Amino acid sequence: MKKVFSDLSDSNINLIFDLDGTLIDTEKLYRKYWPMALADYGYELSDERALMLRSLGRPFAPRQFKDWYGEDFDYDLIRKRRKEYVEGHIEKYGVELRPGVQEVLERLKAQNITVAIATATDLERTEKYLKMTGIREYFSHIICATMVKNGKPSPDIYEYACKQLNADPSNCYAVEDAPNGVKSAHAAGLKVIFVPDQAPADDSIRDMIFAEIPIISDII
Repeated sequence: MKKVFSDLSDSNINLIFDLDGTLIDTEKLYRKYWPMALADYGYELSDERALMLRSLGRPFAPRQFKDWYGEDFDYDLIRKRRKEYVEGHIEKYGVELRPGVQEVLERLKAQNITVAIATATDLERTEKYLKMTGIREYFSHIICATMVKNGKPSPDIYEYACKQLNADPSNCYAVEDAPNGVKSAHAAGLKVIFVPDQAPADDSIRDMIFAEIPIISDII
């Protein structure tokens, strides 16, 4: 497989990574536990709809659930239940890196490339997961959806990340695994490297992708 970049040592680009499903293997947990949390309160969630929730932030996620289940749907209550399921799983089994993550981060560090995170996960849990997987040291900045008005697919989080890096979006690459993240980064003016996790790219994002690779270590 050809690498996206052969050499970055003389470049001034920045790479901004999504967390869940891109760096750590947690997206499958949301896919599993959203339906279980909903079932606890008498709702059903299809796998197709569970996939639609990947990287979907506020205010879009609460609105989506109300569109599906009505205006009385208590998003915060059921999200809390889903978080309990996910955290219970992680406490028991830990959290794993996606294939190739350690390798690509080592290569980027060796070439002095600025690396950051833009995630829908809150800062406390992001820090926890990065430390659990031993990769916190590689990231200069951590940008969470709680730091901006609108989460993914809004461009807010990537626009804010570029400002924090003092970088022009045209010099930044977003590494994403889900459509909502791709849409967010593309709308902010970044080039998007897509690494599929739970599903391949669909027609809604295909034209937004700069490069698609099967494993994250194919970046460099």
